[in-house]
Amino acid sequence: MIRVLLADDQSLIRAGFRVLLGSEPDLEVVGEAATGSAAVALARTLRPDVVLMDIRMPELDGLAATRQICDDPDLARTKVLVLTTFEIDEYVFEALRAGASGFLGKGVEPADLIAGIRVVAAGEALLSPAATRSLVARFRDDPVAGATGSDTLAALTEREREVLGLVGQGLSNEDIAGLLYLSLLTVKTHVNRSMTKLGVRDRAHLVVIAYRTGLVRPGPGSGEA
Repeated sequence: MIRVLLADDQSLIRAGFRVLLGSEPDLEVVGEAATGSAAVALARTLRPDVVLMDIRMPELDGLAATRQICDDPDLARTKVLVLTTFEIDEYVFEALRAGASGFLGKGVEPADLIAGIRVVAAGEALLSPAATRSLVARFRDDPVAGATGSDTLAALTEREREVLGLVGQGLSNEDIAGLLYLSLLTVKTHVNRSMTKLGVRDRAHLVVIAYRTGLVRPGPGSGEA
């Protein structure tokens, strides 16, 4: 069972999400928060698997709330999926820097939202196409934004760097396994070891590191798929 905390300042939206998620046998809404500070407090009390987080909320905005949740060592297993109407590059970039594992627009189809919660709960990264384009554009137009030296990758083996580069290009574990003629388990092992060595929580942050270290350099068509 995937335990979900809803954080949105609009009660009608929370009610809709509760009905939608409640119809799924593997999803359970364990709490609701109308403010960012309440989201942080409830996350610490309830220890949900996923927090569905709005960005614009009173008292403490969703980005600050996400940062507090992701910085709390007691909530290492809790993932944050940001859901907002504002899919612009600054929000995408800051949400990922704050520790969010995914970013979706509120116009997403119900089935895609449900699938997204499952993906994030499993430790994968999730970015909508619009959010991905915004993220890639951020690094293309301002390559020094949050720049990280290539020595960050010194701890990785050659194969781990190769896998990280493919993760940064948006390939799934299955895609990488097929491309490199490796088993799916071997790819997962490389990804998990890379996360451990680089001190990141999930795949979304591997993507950010791949760009920030220059391992992946977005071209004019990047992120358009």
